[in-house]
Amino acid sequence: MIQLAIIGPTASGKSDLAIKVAKKINAYILSIDSLSIYKEIDIVSAKPSNEELQEVKHFGIDVLQPNEYFSIEIFIRLYKEAVQKCQDESKNLIIVGGTSFYLKMLVDGLSNIPAIDDAAKKRVENRLLNLQDSYDFLYAKDSEYMKNISANDRYRIEKALLIYEASSLAPSEWFRQNPPKPVIENLPIYNIDVDRDILRERIKKRTLKMFESGLIDEVCRLEQRYTRAPHSMNSIGIVEVLEYLDGKVSKDEMLENISIHTAQLAKRQQTFNRTQFDGVINAPLEELEAIIMDNLL
Repeated sequence: MIQLAIIGPTASGKSDLAIKVAKKINAYILSIDSLSIYKEIDIVSAKPSNEELQEVKHFGIDVLQPNEYFSIEIFIRLYKEAVQKCQDESKNLIIVGGTSFYLKMLVDGLSNIPAIDDAAKKRVENRLLNLQDSYDFLYAKDSEYMKNISANDRYRIEKALLIYEASSLAPSEWFRQNPPKPVIENLPIYNIDVDRDILRERIKKRTLKMFESGLIDEVCRLEQRYTRAPHSMNSIGIVEVLEYLDGKVSKDEMLENISIHTAQLAKRQQTFNRTQFDGVINAPLEELEAIIMDNLL
């Protein structure tokens, strides 16, 4: 089975390229996108259309409700399910998306966590009744690990507490004694190299298209159904619309803010893709399809 990854900043053309290549090499697609994983977040995430999803089978799209938490463990499970499906149906696999952190975790691997019994779970449950106290307790035990975690990040605080309660080790020490193992090795990674001025123009056009497709109505539905509390409701495109609905900005300012914040995200993605992977093949979008096909021959 052939496996490869296509990465690049938002609005760089990854999805279209992946579908083109998938059709040529008899492949399924696994999305690595932190918003497309959610049902009902369609316009904001710029996920593939229903027609595109019917053309090529996708994994990692419309899996969770917007109020459910997406974690790297869930993504790795989705990856393993996709691989199994590809093997069962004699398909290849293309991993594509802008959230390259998940790809890095596939390549670098995750550490195992200790076996957690019911008693440890109960102790953690009791501690989490006061999230700030839990954070302070962990910080006193392991400032090295906790300095990168927000005091409001209940998911990661709970995970750190479970490691401590089950192993009696600070999380940093546990991970030192249990180094990560790669989930996938020797994965060819292709990165779309795009000029930032061109990318900014593409982002502006996509933002306007999102607005014309019903962006405000989608965010209104999401807020009504899920409130503003879920992590997904803090995403670019949703936050700016909520500011508009609150009367804080005008429509034009809302669109400008979405474009600016998306461009800032794209810059961070480009830096991450350039610095976090070894042996990446970089090329402009219009050249990458031919390069991929040549390398597969």
